[in-house]
Amino acid sequence: MRKEITGRLRRVMEEEEIDAMVAVSPENFAYTAGFVVPSQSIMRWRHAMAVVTREGREVLVVVDMEETTVRNKVPDAEIKVWGEFTDRPMSVLARLLEDSGLSEGRIGVEMDYLPAGDLEALRVFLPLARFTAVQDVFTRLRQVKTPSEIDLIRRLARITDEAVGEALGSVRAGMTELDLAGILLKGLYARGAEHFRLLIVASGERSEFPNVGPSGRVLRPGDPVRLEIFGLIGGYHAAVCRTAVVREASPEISRIWSNLIECKYLVLDMIRPGARTGAVYEAFLKRFGELNLPPISFVGHGMGLHLHEEPYLGKYSDTSLEAGMVLGVEPLVYGWGKGFGLQIKDTILVTPEGCEVLSDRTNNDDLIVIP
Repeated sequence: MRKEITGRLRRVMEEEEIDAMVAVSPENFAYTAGFVVPSQSIMRWRHAMAVVTREGREVLVVVDMEETTVRNKVPDAEIKVWGEFTDRPMSVLARLLEDSGLSEGRIGVEMDYLPAGDLEALRVFLPLARFTAVQDVFTRLRQVKTPSEIDLIRRLARITDEAVGEALGSVRAGMTELDLAGILLKGLYARGAEHFRLLIVASGERSEFPNVGPSGRVLRPGDPVRLEIFGLIGGYHAAVCRTAVVREASPEISRIWSNLIECKYLVLDMIRPGARTGAVYEAFLKRFGELNLPPISFVGHGMGLHLHEEPYLGKYSDTSLEAGMVLGVEPLVYGWGKGFGLQIKDTILVTPEGCEVLSDRTNNDDLIVIP
């Protein structure tokens, strides 16, 4: 497992008098173990669990179908295997906790992820144990990235941005959104990404829709084209959105785009340790309000092992930024009934002095022009 992370978990357990923590969601398993179990996120019943005790025992609990994959990743780890058709995963977890002397211990579990039936089974297997919710602990710890996490996300953000820029530089009027998606994915994988999420290709009137995938729509002169994707490596995300226009932008598109870029730099100038997320959002609203358009409820959000994480730069959040946080910053306009949408999104690192744009490979201060 990742010692820098399990060390964090043990410090929390000591402070909060928790005897063991069980990471059972795909995100927190990857956070603790350092890798993704391929089928965990697509077959919810195939539990993969990373168990860390306050006394320092670290054990992975995995389904038999994934045993060889996991042992190849961490050959020296202690691993408990449950049979998909012969065992109940919670019984294997319960025996592990009993073997660790914790049959009456205080066990931290992700209660927002573990199905109610599995939690009830744990209580039957360990009737004297006390189970406590720790999903908020994981959420809090994951907000501030370690140096190795930052290095990975920086590399991924550049890979993703290069692939997006290459795709928009290769597409032409008369090609389709599906053509654009194919170019993007080829470039993303060629650069070393392992996977992707939330591929958005939205042109013309479809650019007004928030989260639509590619279609057979043909790119026509005057169309805005929103292209967004989250590249993935090791379960970590980096987001990039770039907006282009086919041949020439209308005066209205150009006017709105100028404001969105001003908003972007206003937000970046305010991001630094100690900045309040609510204050950043209020400043964004003031500048964006010059357009007299309805704003989105946030202009940025945390990112890492999930597409969206805390903290949000938005109307429902007011927390202090810290060095080591990674944010997606995205001034945008869509869903407003005018027949088009525009968006720019970058992956940002909060540094001790301010912020660093990690997706720094494709300049979109001016709308990218598709011939």
